[in-house]
Amino acid sequence: MTGFFITFEGIDFCGKTTQAKKLTNYLREKGYEVVQVREPGGERISEKIRKILLSEENREITHTTELLLYLASRAQLTQRVIAPSLKQKKIVICDRYSDSTLAYQGYGRGLNKSMIKYLNQVSSSGLCPDLTILLDVPVKVCLKRKAKEKKGKDRLEKEKLEFHQKIRDGYLKIAQNRKKKDKDHRRERGSGKNLVQGKSGSG
Repeated sequence: MTGFFITFEGIDFCGKTTQAKKLTNYLREKGYEVVQVREPGGERISEKIRKILLSEENREITHTTELLLYLASRAQLTQRVIAPSLKQKKIVICDRYSDSTLAYQGYGRGLNKSMIKYLNQVSSSGLCPDLTILLDVPVKVCLKRKAKEKKGKDRLEKEKLEFHQKIRDGYLKIAQNRKKKDKDHRRERGSGKNLVQGKSGSG
């Protein structure tokens, strides 16, 4: 038996970080070993990549460079923290994972989604969450929360409303596609066909 991998997804200021912390604290109070991480970041080298990605000084980063940096951060985090923790039968809670890359760089930036899905598999070594929790909050609500935030906004948080709307729409499409895929799998299993059962992919 391995551990259990939970990811939280959603646009900036939807509340996922708060909910991830609450779930982590709840499970620890129940006696479970829980490792909480974030993307980008969650590991020494990954945190350095995070600083490059989110720094306001680096606005000249191209969309492709941005994508590859996120993937590099995930590869390091997955191999150094997530996978080993799961092998130790721990619960891993991650604030963002591969769905964020598809939503932000695919739907938000307009990069090729098929390419991103493939690269997500490479960067994660094929490791997919057992459960993904998507917090869907209207963009305008999140922007109001952002306006009240005292700390400075990072490079992505400063993007325009249209960008964040594309991301929210992307998340909803990812969820819809996965729901349809899971429904099709249940129907196929019910018909007696043999299927390889696995965890849900990245969308």
